[in-house]
Amino acid sequence: MNIDQIVEELTAAIAGIVDSSTRRRAEYSTDASNYRVVPQVVVMPKTADDVVEAVRIARRHGLAVTGRGAGTSCAGNAVGPGLVLDFSRFMNRIISIDPENRTAVVQPGVVLSDLQRAAAVHGLRFGPDPSTATRCTIGGMIGNNACGPHGLSYGRTADNVHRLRWLTGSGHVVELGAGKDATARIPGLDEFITANLEVLRLEFGRFGRQISGYSLEHLLPENGANLAAALTGTEGTCGIILEAEVRLVPLAAAPALAVLGYPDMPAAADAVPGLLPHRPLALEGLDAQLVDVVRNAKGEHAVPTMPAGNGWLMVEVGGATSEEAVAAAERMVLDAGAIDSLILPAGPEATRLWQIRADGAGLAGRTAAGTQAWPGWEDSAVPPEHLGDYLRDLELLMARENVSGLAYGHFGDGCVHVRIDFPLDDNAGVMRRFLTAAAELVAKYGGSLSGEHGDGRARGELLKTMYSPRALAAMAGFKALFDLQDIFNPGVIINPDPFDAHLRRPHAGNLLASDGFAFAHDGGNITNAVHRCVGVGKCRADLREEGGFMCPSYLATKDEKDTTRGRARVLQEMLNGGVVDMSWKSPEVHEALDLCLSCKACASDCPTGIDMAMYKSEALHQSYKGRLRPLSHYTLGRLPAWLGLIGPLGPLVNKVASVGILRRTMLRLAGADPRRSLPTFPKAPFHALAGAGGPAGHAASSAHRVLLWVDSFSDALSPDVPLAAIKVLQAAGCDIEIAGPGACCGLTLISTGQLTAAKAALRKTLDVLHPHVADGRTVIGLEPSCTAVLRSDLLELLPDDDRARQVSARTRTVAEFLTSINWAPPASGELVLAQPHCHHNAVMGYQKDLELLTSMGCDVEVSNGCCGLAGNFGMEKGHYEISVAIAEQGILGKVAASPDRGILADGFSCRTQVADLSGRDSRHIVQIIAEALDSSADYARKNAAPGAARL
Repeated sequence: MNIDQIVEELTAAIAGIVDSSTRRRAEYSTDASNYRVVPQVVVMPKTADDVVEAVRIARRHGLAVTGRGAGTSCAGNAVGPGLVLDFSRFMNRIISIDPENRTAVVQPGVVLSDLQRAAAVHGLRFGPDPSTATRCTIGGMIGNNACGPHGLSYGRTADNVHRLRWLTGSGHVVELGAGKDATARIPGLDEFITANLEVLRLEFGRFGRQISGYSLEHLLPENGANLAAALTGTEGTCGIILEAEVRLVPLAAAPALAVLGYPDMPAAADAVPGLLPHRPLALEGLDAQLVDVVRNAKGEHAVPTMPAGNGWLMVEVGGATSEEAVAAAERMVLDAGAIDSLILPAGPEATRLWQIRADGAGLAGRTAAGTQAWPGWEDSAVPPEHLGDYLRDLELLMARENVSGLAYGHFGDGCVHVRIDFPLDDNAGVMRRFLTAAAELVAKYGGSLSGEHGDGRARGELLKTMYSPRALAAMAGFKALFDLQDIFNPGVIINPDPFDAHLRRPHAGNLLASDGFAFAHDGGNITNAVHRCVGVGKCRADLREEGGFMCPSYLATKDEKDTTRGRARVLQEMLNGGVVDMSWKSPEVHEALDLCLSCKACASDCPTGIDMAMYKSEALHQSYKGRLRPLSHYTLGRLPAWLGLIGPLGPLVNKVASVGILRRTMLRLAGADPRRSLPTFPKAPFHALAGAGGPAGHAASSAHRVLLWVDSFSDALSPDVPLAAIKVLQAAGCDIEIAGPGACCGLTLISTGQLTAAKAALRKTLDVLHPHVADGRTVIGLEPSCTAVLRSDLLELLPDDDRARQVSARTRTVAEFLTSINWAPPASGELVLAQPHCHHNAVMGYQKDLELLTSMGCDVEVSNGCCGLAGNFGMEKGHYEISVAIAEQGILGKVAASPDRGILADGFSCRTQVADLSGRDSRHIVQIIAEALDSSADYARKNAAPGAARL
């Protein structure tokens, strides 16, 4: 097989993208599972004709074909050795919605949440709703027979598929639904059904969540000979979906959420059968330890107060009105046998709890002890009446094998999700022993190896535990009717590969932290750090409406290479070798990281806590040690030093910059894009103003002793910000000292990977700041990115310096500090459009800023998502277009839609981007507060000079 020839044929035959580059193959080498299977070529078809042609060429060359949606499969259903068809890039159109008949026709790459939004306009929704709804595709849901929490009330995907346009292995395109007309379109299918009636009736469809294997019970005459339903859940092994017509259901009017507490998870499971007669819309299980993981990772604010207990049931109850739903929930609680309970109407508190559940796949990727947990037995199911006993036996099995995991799942359907800390880095044998025993355990209770994720590469070998040889032969015979050559997803379900073949983690090289970041959260092990990414794919979702910031470059390009996951996969392949060179200098690594804005959003938005900004910085550090760096590293990467040198020459630089050709020349010489502006320098930096009659002298006695840290950007480019901060802190009754010039956080050095220099800068900054902290002062930061360095990167770069821990612990944003003291800010009532800085949102959170602004009476609209400049990123050559595209999708649209709102942007880069692209000025939060103080009628009377600042 000549892959180059195949690529040439594919490129000539289809309109979509054909890519056999090593970087692309690395990105698609795994999904959300344990498995690594490197494809030979990735195709992103634009039309159904593209798919037909790609499969024709693959069949002629004997090349395996694997269909892929969002790549969120936990079982390895979406990776394959030959040709991978990615439907998410282009074939993602909602073709039509028929409100009268409650149906929708979609292409396979349509994201579930997009369909839900389109259907909601008509008061409808697609019933099944897996936790990956913001990125999983309808094609993937059909492939796995996905269910989600509302599978309890709306059924499985198989119950909601009306018609499929299907491509068989022989290249035929057929329209398939239910009844004799559909089965007659597949030669030999009617005879197959007749010959297998007994085994279909006895072994398939024994309970609702029997998803493992094929769901051949749908072929029975008494079940309507529903071929579309039977093909749902075949995991891409019987053909390719070109189009699907699905059923829609009415939206629930006003569901209430009851949270029921029990002594432990098995006790919670015991209560499930007694709750089912109340016909809940959803009935989920949640381990208390999993909630503790959320608290530890995201803070107390992320979790509402929970009822007493160590295991909870989250039960959604419907009603025509909110009052009816709450009343129904109250009646159900009487039958719950819970030790404590909480009932929440639909609203923010209930949403926060559902978000914890939705993030389970990522959050449960770490055990309560913080060790990496893996899928493999993450989706077993038993009839609900056996769930409590099954969980007890499963806990005994985990104890016997000395492994652990955090349980959650669709308890109303008997489905349990639990990722287990198999020691895959050094002993995959534990997983083989455990899964073999676990399969026998689930079969003992009449259950299924999988309740919605499918078998994939994780459980196909174990199907013999729950099915007889006759049933296995029937499934093989069914596949042969559609794919006689076995080109579709070979090694999955039929003639499966061993479940411990193709494991990703055991083959990864062990790379330890050295002279860059400490990677303390992963025990100094970089391999463990990059394997934090388990592939849940939340970085593919547009989270801005929910307050998320990840992943800005992907939102602009829709290319897998620009997701956090895609970058992590390339780094993982670097550690595996064979496709990507085992070196930080690998071209694939740098190409994958190029459009990472280092926004740190993944560190907070991704449930795994992966920090791609840190990995990018480490890659640049290791790649360029002792080597000539890109020009922008010496200019933009050392900008604070250049700002210090410019100092009094600022007005002259402004004059030069006002001449277009000179400005463009200066930018080119600096390695920046010539379409950018140069910063406008003030008449004098802050430290010069302060030293020439600015704030000085001794402060009055105050309980609020602060050190105002004036960073390099605020000092040299925005002196009005620290001046406003002094006014605000004085009004709040603070005893203020000011950290003089030279206390640089090294942010630009960090973002360009100059970590040795960054550490030196931070040590000097500790020399300046620590004596004040030791004296009991709180450090107040003004520039969000600089403040974030002291709160996070400082600890990773200087882990052995006790001063770093002390300074980090005593560093606050203005809003964090002002909301922690007994001070009433001035009234404002201003209409504000806020652009939070990415690092502010990721490291400190923006809640305190909103709290402060709201207490002033401001009407605040938040523009979630990155501004697109991201420090040096948007300034560098090659990044301008993507930087603008990100801004256009976010802040620029908000600015255009809200011309009456004043723009708040604490970050210098955010203010620069808004000014460059919209011509609008922005203000720091301290400037808004200072202006409110100035306009307050009784400001002068109330603010009787409680103190002054001193340098």
